[in-house]
Amino acid sequence: MTFASPWWLLGLLIVAALVAGYLVLLRRRRRDVVRFTNLELLEKVAPRRPGWYRHLPAAALITALAVLTVALAGPQAEAKVPRNRATVMLVIDVSLSMQATDVEPTRLAAAQAAAKAFADQLTPGINLGLVSFAGTAAVLVSPTTDRNSVKRAVDSLKLSESTATGEAIFASMQSIESFSQSVAGSGGSGGPDGSGGEEPPPPARIVLMSDGKQTVPGPDGENEPRGSFTAARQAAEAKIPVSTISFGTEYGTIDIEGGRTRVAVDDASMKQIADLSGGQFFTAASEDELRRVYADLSEQIGYEVRRVDTSRPWLAGGALLLVVGLGSGLLLGRRLP
Repeated sequence: MTFASPWWLLGLLIVAALVAGYLVLLRRRRRDVVRFTNLELLEKVAPRRPGWYRHLPAAALITALAVLTVALAGPQAEAKVPRNRATVMLVIDVSLSMQATDVEPTRLAAAQAAAKAFADQLTPGINLGLVSFAGTAAVLVSPTTDRNSVKRAVDSLKLSESTATGEAIFASMQSIESFSQSVAGSGGSGGPDGSGGEEPPPPARIVLMSDGKQTVPGPDGENEPRGSFTAARQAAEAKIPVSTISFGTEYGTIDIEGGRTRVAVDDASMKQIADLSGGQFFTAASEDELRRVYADLSEQIGYEVRRVDTSRPWLAGGALLLVVGLGSGLLLGRRLP
């Protein structure tokens, strides 16, 4: 716990002084009673004092002062709160290798189901876009808070030849940039403080799911101008991390012209893209694993840790103790403490 105005805690010294003063008064009263030597007369003229609970009013009031002092200091704690602005581009590989059945029923069908669950899990303030890629990349949905449009586009995904991973990252970055410019342009002439400044663009991330190595501009062309590694480096410069998911198994195969062709996942290149861009790397060999990865990502993307004010419980507790102190004083001593 931290405090917004910690100097208010100096008030606890006053509370400590009140406690010491109350103890001194109790000791002095006990000493004065002992000096009254005629104890039989004392029992007749002095009313019988209540037991330990006669200290309840003072204890409650002093504790209330201590609790209210802490509240004035502005206690704060870390809390996970939903983001109210962020941009995520979901990128899905639709190359022919996605028809492999090593992930039931197929890699693509499992990816579609998991992607729709991911869209539903994201907090409402996240703008979600969709890019599909095979030999080329296409922005199917620009960033939006309308989850139904994204899910409809996911359902319409079709397989095609080749894998242009770099083009998919570049297309996602372009979509994010266009969306950020449109948000800045629609923000009016005034910033949040009325000074006329513009709000910074919302934080952005690319979530790239693929099952294989790029084939366009070539399997060894990751470092070419339109290659995946070059795109990852530019994403890092733009402060847009690319979180990659290598989806599938080592023993996946597809039928091409009557023969079975092995389409193993390429973890190495997916990890390299994540490392170069400052993102995270995940693997998934089943729909359940892919859903868990998406759930982790939605938690990371959709929420942020902030310091929030926690003074309300302290104020409520102090007020309650104040009422207890005053009420018990009236009940036990027929007067305010």
